[in-house]
Order: sequence, then C-alpha cells, then structure tokens
Amino acid sequence: MNQKDSTKLGVVVSGSLSQGILARLDSNTSVEDITVGHLVTIQGNTRRFFGMINDISLETSDPGILLTPPEAGEEFLASVLRGTTTYGTMQIVPYLTLGSDESLIEGPQPVKSIPSHFSPVYLASETDIELVFGKEGSKNFFIGNPLDMEVKLCLDLPEFVTRSNGVFGKSGTGKTFLTRMLLIGILQTDAAVNLVFDMHSEYGWMGTREKASPVKGLKQLFASRVSVFTLDEKSSQERRVSTDFVVHLGYDEIEPADIELLRQTLNLTDQAVSATYQMRQRFGQKWIEKALALESDGETEDVLKSLNIHEATFQNLIRGLNVICRLPFTSPHVETRAVDKVLEYLQSGKHVVLEFGRYRDITAYILVANLLTRRIYSRYRENTEKAMAENRPRPKPLVITIEEAHKFLNPAVAGQTIFGTIAREMRKYNTTLLVIDQRPSGIDEEVMSQLGTKITCLLDSEKDIDSVLAGMSGKSGLKSVIAKLSAKQQALVFGHAVPMPVAFRPRDYGSAESYEQFGKMPAVSDSQDLEDLW
Repeated sequence: MNQKDSTKLGVVVSGSLSQGILARLDSNTSVEDITVGHLVTIQGNTRRFFGMINDISLETSDPGILLTPPEAGEEFLASVLRGTTTYGTMQIVPYLTLGSDESLIEGPQPVKSIPSHFSPVYLASETDIELVFGKEGSKNFFIGNPLDMEVKLCLDLPEFVTRSNGVFGKSGTGKTFLTRMLLIGILQTDAAVNLVFDMHSEYGWMGTREKASPVKGLKQLFASRVSVFTLDEKSSQERRVSTDFVVHLGYDEIEPADIELLRQTLNLTDQAVSATYQMRQRFGQKWIEKALALESDGETEDVLKSLNIHEATFQNLIRGLNVICRLPFTSPHVETRAVDKVLEYLQSGKHVVLEFGRYRDITAYILVANLLTRRIYSRYRENTEKAMAENRPRPKPLVITIEEAHKFLNPAVAGQTIFGTIAREMRKYNTTLLVIDQRPSGIDEEVMSQLGTKITCLLDSEKDIDSVLAGMSGKSGLKSVIAKLSAKQQALVFGHAVPMPVAFRPRDYGSAESYEQFGKMPAVSDSQDLEDLW
C-alpha cells in the first residue's frame, strides 16, 4: 500500500521476532514527538508489518561525546551532533502483517517473520487503522482514538460478547465511563442483552463525574430498551428515577450456596457453612425461618444433636442469618420473584440495570448478585439445551456486569461460585461476564486467563499489572505501556476481540454532541468495509 501520505519516522537497524524490532529515528524526527503506545507500520521488501512502540531510548555512535557534552548555550553544536553522533531509537513490537497474499484474502495475519535491515518505519495512517480494527458500522463500535491520533478505533462487539471480559484500573481512572460506553455499544449493535448489577447507581438513570455535572445513564439515552430495577425504592424516588420494578428477596429463595459465598463478609466458620446444608435438607425451603425459630425453641438442643451441629456453630450461623434478615429488601416470602421479572424483561430484549441505592454494603451486593445470577444462568442453560435439542435458535446472548469482581472471583471461592463457572465456560450457554475491578490481582488466575478481552486503565501496583497481563506474549513491553498511561482518559485494550493490543483515548461521553452520536449507528456492511479499504 502506498506510504506517500504517511509520516516516516526512521529505519530498522536490528531486532528479532521474540525481542522486537529496533529502529533508528531519522534526523528530522524529534525523539520528544515519539510516544510509547504509538501505532506504526514497517514497509518490508514483500510485506508490511503493523506494530506498536513500547520503548524509546537515546543512543550515541561516539561514547566519548558524552564525557564533554555541549554546554547549555551551544545550540548550534548540539544540533550538529543530534541525528549524527547522537540519535534516538524506538523499540517496536510487530503484531500483524499486511499486504501479503494471505492478508489480502483473510485480512491482517499474525506476524511470523521480521522486516529486513533499513526497512522504513512510518506512523500508522487512518487507512491502516481501519484495515486492522475495522470501520465503524453495524457491528464495529467506535470506542475512542489511538493515542495522539484522530482516527476512530473500533471494537467488534458481537465478537467481544462471545467471551467473558474485564475492565480494570485504579480508582478514578475512568472504569465506569468505559463500562457505560461498552454497555451502550452492546445495546446499539444488538450483540446481547445486559444485566447490570449497579452497586453505585452509575449506569441506570444517570452517572456522576468528578467536579462536573452528572452524565446521562442508559435509561435516559435508550428509554424504550432499558429497564431500571431497584432494591431501594426510596432512594430512587429521591433521585427522581423512574423504576420498572422494586426487588425484594424472600428468605425461601436463599439457598446454602448463597450463604457460602458470604462466608467472609458474615464471618462464618466452615462448620457454620456446612450447617446451612444440613438445615436446608431438614427443613426445606423455609430453612432460614425454621433455623431462626429454633433460637427460642426449647427443643433446639435435640434438633442440633440430631443434625450433629455444635451449639457454638449454630450461634455463629444465626448471627450471620440475622444480618441478612435485617436487610430491608428481604422478607420471609415475596409474591413476585425478582428472578422471574428479570428474565421476563431480558427475554423480551430489554436491558436491565439493577440499582442498589443506599444498600452499598458488600453483603447486600454479593447476596443479590449471586442469588439472581445462579437462577438466571440455570434458566439460560435449560433454554439453551432445549433449543439445541429441538434445533431452534438459542436465547439471545446475555452479558452480566459485576463490580468489585474480586469478591466473587477470588481464589478461595472462584471454583465454587456461579461467576467462576460462567467465566470458565466461555459462553457455553450464551452467558458471559463483564467484570469491573480496581484490584485484578485479587481475582483467581484461572479466571483471569479465561477473560477474552481486557481493557485496562492506569494501574500502579506491579502485582495488578502482572495479573492483567498473565498469559500475554511480550507482556514486558505492554507493562511499560500500562505504566505510561495517563491517570485519566487513557486505556489499553487487548485480547480476543482485537487483532492486537492498542492504547487509546476513550471517546467523549457527557456532552450534548456525544449523546447525539450515541444515538446514531452508521449502517455499513463489513464486507464493504474491506472492499473500500483495498
């Protein structure tokens, strides 16, 4: 492809497939204009290579000059030496090849060779970006711009939702804005339906931002396609949020598996958790009511003895159950079960945001998210298996969004929770996760390895960075990219749904223009995209 309109940066001087390519900057290219994360192309003899800059350094051909460098005022001497005796280099990781016979037919291909010495290096052009990441269209959703470029970077959302995914970053880096944007993209492209467990009431009617006015949530932008459920009707009324359903949980809906996930937050012993299963087996669905009634029953000792439960274990369990029963949205029995209502809306194609209002305690969040997800997933599994047996279309893909994901997916519980099961099954039953967390190192390694696409904002913990990049080839270079991200409005996306890692600036969200753009979706066929590019 013609490189006339591209900016030439330098030439290849050395490198290897495993260590990356080293390129020397041209004398008229300032090292200060080169940024880690920039996308570049390298024009070889028979093919082009597409990659990313992950390091920059200063070099000299005469080490002696460093012993007597020009003085501060000797600009002429410094300019003479710059580009000849002293020069800059950039380390490039090539990811894809463009323009070979294979890529003409099948698109960009994974890199298997390297360019020859003195191959020219160019800043990637808009055409290059569109060829690799696709043009905005019916399935490609515009998520932002590559660093220091005004080209639209797109994400294939139907492909994105085929696996569980994650959004990471330390507090205040913009995870919520990124997540809200992804949810809008999934809605616009009709790639799946969303069920969002909205712990901080950021996604439904409106969201907050630092030192600025609130931003519109999904319900304001897509009123007919989004439903807001709430645990806290009073909070919704005070915020003037119109809700579709008020969620209440019956004690008879709560199973021992729901209590098991709350072991840490309720300070339950292993014996107390085991006792829940014994109680459920003895008393059936009303086991919580029966267990609480035992506390003042003179026959308690006989019952505990028959169940082989120690008195101290029983008291530990009762304390935990009382915490749950004091939650205002729980009661012995409810007429309309929340899981039935959620499924009704999801199956009709509506996206559901469940706001927690003032109930932001982690106990409430884990209880509700786990209880509803286990039952919804069970129904999805039944419906999917039935559809496969009857040779008819499967249920619409479902994306379940959870915050504070390490509470559900830490190594101690990930193997037993429904969230760990969904992450490992990779949409076996048309259900995937979108996990949001500022502490990815707290998530089980196996679960992290199963996340298809990861979008990470700035992380300042080495442990968190290592966790996010686990299993990635060339992760040392990506570590430097993550470490150099700005504290706000910059992120790195990599994994299953993108051809290669890319650092980007998320698109604007919160202005009148951005709201108008989110309501539009250009109808361009993907086959036509490729034809236009070539």
